[in-house]
Amino acid sequence: MNTKRTNIENVPKAVVNRLSLYLRELQQLMRAEKMTISSTNLGRRLGLTAAQVRKDFAYFGQFGYPGIGYRCEELAAEIRQILGTDRVWPVALIGCGNLGQALLGYKGFKKQGFRIVAAFDVDRSIVGTEIESLKVHHLDELLSMSQALEIRLAILAVPSSAANSVVEKLVEAGILGILNFAPVTLNLPKSVSIVGVDLAMELEQLAFAVVKQGERQ
Repeated sequence: MNTKRTNIENVPKAVVNRLSLYLRELQQLMRAEKMTISSTNLGRRLGLTAAQVRKDFAYFGQFGYPGIGYRCEELAAEIRQILGTDRVWPVALIGCGNLGQALLGYKGFKKQGFRIVAAFDVDRSIVGTEIESLKVHHLDELLSMSQALEIRLAILAVPSSAANSVVEKLVEAGILGILNFAPVTLNLPKSVSIVGVDLAMELEQLAFAVVKQGERQ
């Protein structure tokens, strides 16, 4: 296996998104005790061509073996290194309402290398309580706790009306990456990366797809 590293800025976002999909498939294959897989079979599982799979991996190196394909465990480890999830990332959760509490109970974060180590809110009825064995702190403690726990990633699960004011505190605390569940555009410096998750928008897209499919029938 001949690996290389390309300039990450030159990698299309769609390719990075597919890396996560490849990793999930490889993890399923390893749970099924599958040792190797070809680009054809890996692509088929995800609705992609073998050529697309090989092209995606070519951004980062040569991972396959002639006559063997990809070694699942080895390729999964390489993808984790590329994505930066070959280590555990401490994460702060901002907003401990219904959505925030559901996120605290989600076990999938830890499996993929993310651990919510601090939770924050401003609601006096929530601050000081424990959710999923994690104490909820007041947002005013974000700066000190982020520094102490070396937190660089945050999940934002606050009402849209409060999102931009909270984001200012996140930037001040040195947060460099935000997963945003608030359905609002955030004002951020270029040094901070953001991924937005608008659940209603996703359902709108799904509804459109169903309507479009119905028109074809």
